[in-house]
Amino acid sequence: MASAKPLDTMDFEQLPLVADLPVPEQQPAPLPMVTLGARAGSAPAAAAAAASALKAKISLPAPPEGAPAYWAEACRQLVRRDRVMKRLIPRFAHLALQPGGDAFATLARSIVGQQISMKAAQTLWNKFACLPARMAPDLVLKLKVDDMRAVGLSARKVDYLVDLAMHFTEHRLHQDDWQGMSDEAIVAELMSIRGVGRWTAEMFLIFYLQRPNVLPLDDAGLISGISQNYFSGDPVSRSEAREVAEAWKPWCTVATWYIWRSLEPQPAA
Repeated sequence: MASAKPLDTMDFEQLPLVADLPVPEQQPAPLPMVTLGARAGSAPAAAAAAASALKAKISLPAPPEGAPAYWAEACRQLVRRDRVMKRLIPRFAHLALQPGGDAFATLARSIVGQQISMKAAQTLWNKFACLPARMAPDLVLKLKVDDMRAVGLSARKVDYLVDLAMHFTEHRLHQDDWQGMSDEAIVAELMSIRGVGRWTAEMFLIFYLQRPNVLPLDDAGLISGISQNYFSGDPVSRSEAREVAEAWKPWCTVATWYIWRSLEPQPAA
């Protein structure tokens, strides 16, 4: 058997180069591109559906009178970004956040409604609001404790309402500066009042100051609404709710408001 001849430099140089190889007259068709994790054949349909969804325009009516100036723009952006908002906002487009009462009454109402149902809170507030001639801090301080307890207020809520009234009458709050303060700075100031926690402060930001980007993760209604609208009713953690709300920024107040509306019973057609 002849021994293998070593390949010297000359032999190597005499090998055909790639450029010398025959080139096919027609280039082969490129392989189809399939999205990672998708079944073959489904990518074109999915891409077409996505493109169609992006092109679809939803005509929204003008917000009702009294809505915040940012409301219309927030709704336009939310329906483009979020599939749930795309469904909810047109459904409730005739509604919007409306201006609240004064600062003291807004906070007082939040304290009265703590840890009870919305229906019970409304009933209790109606009774309490009849005690002073008008809902003002100086007049609340003149009320008798027995009268406040008689309408159904607990001893703790009476103490909270008195402390709230004193914060206003003694000018401990920087009301004139609120418009220029950050959300977190206002929350910190309000939480110095007895009985005012983060949830109450965030409700104040939404309903009185009408700040556009408040996400009240301590609100049971918001968590329940995210569960129903995004997770088919499965339990939702604060972390998961925060992830959902990433698509809402900087309009978390608006999205939260429509999530609340989705929980309300709708009249039969």
